[in-house]
Amino acid sequence: MSVSPAEPDQIIYIIDDDEALRDSLVWLLESNGYKVLSHESAEAFLEAYDERFTGCLVLDVRMPGMSGLELFEELGRRLCTLPVIFITGHGDVPMAVSALKKGAVDFIEKPFSDRDMLGLIEQCLATERENREKRRQEADTTRRLAALTQREREVLDLIILGKLNKQIADVLGISIKTVEVHRARVMEKMGAHSLAELVQHVLSAEPAAQR
Repeated sequence: MSVSPAEPDQIIYIIDDDEALRDSLVWLLESNGYKVLSHESAEAFLEAYDERFTGCLVLDVRMPGMSGLELFEELGRRLCTLPVIFITGHGDVPMAVSALKKGAVDFIEKPFSDRDMLGLIEQCLATERENREKRRQEADTTRRLAALTQREREVLDLIILGKLNKQIADVLGISIKTVEVHRARVMEKMGAHSLAELVQHVLSAEPAAQR
């Protein structure tokens, strides 16, 4: 058995009404070291869905009841961030292309090779890990920003604008020594070891706060 590049908490969710295909995919992925859960319908997956899920989805475009595309759109409304790979038949390619335009990672057309599927799975799990770490860092920066005093935030805003200590002192009407004290506290509270790191932290959190 090969060792998967998945983290321990990452699970691959297979949603397909074709039992033979589900079983085949479960065998393929588990034999390559992945954790897998399968569902026979979109409705069954939604019943089990939790926003804390990590990993990725392998989703058939066309199923009885709620289609794969409809499930994808519903998960989007629930702000689900799991990467999605669509499985398509030849006639369903236009639907899969539509899903790509709405944010799906990729689609794979039946019949597909084990190698192609495993490659897409690895790509999805890496993307999900990176996105989750980015959200964690953004949340940490937002928490650190909230812990600053009003004066520290004023000093920080001027630092981000590239102001020197003397300029900050003039703008805020305080001494350079006081600016230096506030600046040191800002660096400590933000967990930054350099000015470049401080700026990077703050700017990375701003787009998240605007979403």
